Amino acid sequence: MSNGERDEAEGTPLPLGAATGPEEEAGGAPSGKPLPPPRAVDIPYAYARAHGVVLTGQGEDGRARVAFRQGGDIATLLEVRRYLASSFEVEFVDAATFDRHLSDHYAMEGSAAAMAGSMQVGEDELDLIAGDIPTAEDLLDSADDAPAIRLINGIIAEAARQGVSDIHIEPYETGLVVRMRMDGVLRETLRMPPHVAPVLVSRIKVMARLDIAERRVPQDGRIGLTLGGKLLDVRVSTLPSRAGERVVLRILDKEKAGLSLDVLGMSGHADRLFREALHEPNGIILVTGPTGSGKTTTLYAGLRELNDGSRNILTVEDPVEYAMEGVGQTQVNAKVGLSFAAGLRAILRQDPDVVMVGEIRDRETADIAVQASLTGHLVLSTVHTNDAVGAITRLRDMKIEPFLLASTLRAVIAQRLVRRLCPDCREPVQADKSACALLGLDLGTVIYHAEGCASCNHSGYKGRIGVFECVRVDDTIRRLINEGCDETLIARHAFLNAPNLGSAARMLVCAGETSAEEAIRICRREDVDD
Repeated sequence: MSNGERDEAEGTPLPLGAATGPEEEAGGAPSGKPLPPPRAVDIPYAYARAHGVVLTGQGEDGRARVAFRQGGDIATLLEVRRYLASSFEVEFVDAATFDRHLSDHYAMEGSAAAMAGSMQVGEDELDLIAGDIPTAEDLLDSADDAPAIRLINGIIAEAARQGVSDIHIEPYETGLVVRMRMDGVLRETLRMPPHVAPVLVSRIKVMARLDIAERRVPQDGRIGLTLGGKLLDVRVSTLPSRAGERVVLRILDKEKAGLSLDVLGMSGHADRLFREALHEPNGIILVTGPTGSGKTTTLYAGLRELNDGSRNILTVEDPVEYAMEGVGQTQVNAKVGLSFAAGLRAILRQDPDVVMVGEIRDRETADIAVQASLTGHLVLSTVHTNDAVGAITRLRDMKIEPFLLASTLRAVIAQRLVRRLCPDCREPVQADKSACALLGLDLGTVIYHAEGCASCNHSGYKGRIGVFECVRVDDTIRRLINEGCDETLIARHAFLNAPNLGSAARMLVCAGETSAEEAIRICRREDVDD
């Protein structure tokens, strides 16, 4: 939309809903050819953001609906009327509502990847951009047509639209492969000639402020981006390989830092026990599970529950995944000697009420965490074990005295993530003998099977859901820990009237939330026998 076009629109005050005239036909679509529908002719992102106007859908009469930011220039609507070559309905909205519409429309639409490479910023927008440079580059507002830039922007934009957690860029002698992890499963999405690899990797390293001349050692960095107003944080990891440098991009949606306990998907029992432990004045709360099981998300949800302004909350993480307002966050830095233990020791001198340690990896960190809980602090952390009771054994292996462990541990949560069945195409079936045997179901039990449709990219699954087990340390478990009892005895009491991972997964299968295959994948045989 040039200055000349805008002047023409301002000089021709067409009423909204008027018929398209010959001048508009000449400026829009060629005469005699049908004009595309409003959704096909979209408003360019740069213009929409600058002038406060965005398409939001269609009304019942088939006309386009437009959200217009309050305080904007009415002449903008005339220009949009000329550009779309059709009438539309106008909704006047405040700035916050407009920003939400802008983010939803451009960041989540299927054309996001194409727009990331094709958006053009006119000369009239240069002053605006110079005066309002965002803290993070906006992929949808890129004016650079360099192929490498357009390619990486398109890849990240498409990944963010699909809810991808990781992008793997893998060079081989035969070509460059791009794979994306969606709902925990890697899928190949792009294959390119091998000569593209160094150009693409160099562009990513520039964006992450890494050393592009150094290709012999691994490097780590971050990229701050916005996608149609949606804040993203991209963690970058490079690794030298035989055919070039492999790159993994982990996409962290900053909006997920605001997740509350209500949306984690915990069962009523686990949710109640976790909330009770969070409101203890001191002690240790542990979240366990393998990498990628959502432990950090659970910890952040717990911190959000506690972050009411009356407590001093400090964290030491590796790395800091989400920024939380009102929480002091410190990142581990091995180069300067800032380990988990050193960071934890330092923040205990900052008068904290609640402390979160990203992971208890060694005896030193475990010792300091125990001492912190004994001196009146609530400590949240993670441990890598297969189940909740296994965390107790893990801390014993770190030489924590049983009587200290019994007096400081408040709760242990183990969790996994399973893929959620697509509600549009899941099919009820009778569980076969093997599924019944592995999950402890009765023969003939009706469960649901992943079928696949366009809504879920023919995978049969859409999103993920958490499976949790929670051990609340009561007087009996304290006594068992103090006496050095093994995991079996502790687990027998802990899950006497509460679901373990196997039981929780079985309930999700029976409720049609996930498939038998997904439940079997995360369960051990003894889990479902208990």
